[in-house]
Amino acid sequence: MLRLKNLAFTLVAAICINTAFAQEKTVEVGGAPMYPSKNIVENAVHSKDHTTLVAAVKAAGLVETLQGAGPFTVFAPTNEAFDKLPKGTVDHLLKPENKSTLTSILTYHVVAGRLDSKALADKVKEGNGTAELTTVAGGKIWIMMKGKKWVIKDEKGGMATITVKDVYQSNGVIFVIDHVLMPK
Repeated sequence: MLRLKNLAFTLVAAICINTAFAQEKTVEVGGAPMYPSKNIVENAVHSKDHTTLVAAVKAAGLVETLQGAGPFTVFAPTNEAFDKLPKGTVDHLLKPENKSTLTSILTYHVVAGRLDSKALADKVKEGNGTAELTTVAGGKIWIMMKGKKWVIKDEKGGMATITVKDVYQSNGVIFVIDHVLMPK
């Protein structure tokens, strides 16, 4: 009888967990649903469009940080964004001796706090068309609208377009971008 009760409890728990995930409002990124109840790393590892970013986060030793409480706003370059860098750049950055440079580039894509598109729109309005944000790396990025698209300007004058917005995570929000942002 006790075994039957344990089995019934396990089944009910599994149904509740699956129902909770099924009821979450997910956004698909890289062919995978991004669950708001999971953290940035737990979701990112499932996106086929972010395998280079995930490898870079691991090489930089930032997995534990991005699994932390945050909250973080992450501007996540796709594999195609990394492919736009000069040939050999990614391989060079992934070498252990370049960990500090890789870390500074990756943390340049992160802003402390949970800023969704509404919060960004408010900051852009306050800034008369441009929001200046300070990244975790200590650098600046500028967000603005170009027509109906959100764009980000980095310290070197490079521009990235936000292709997917408001991907909510348990510890922040992700914006998918089409170029790698570069600090000074």
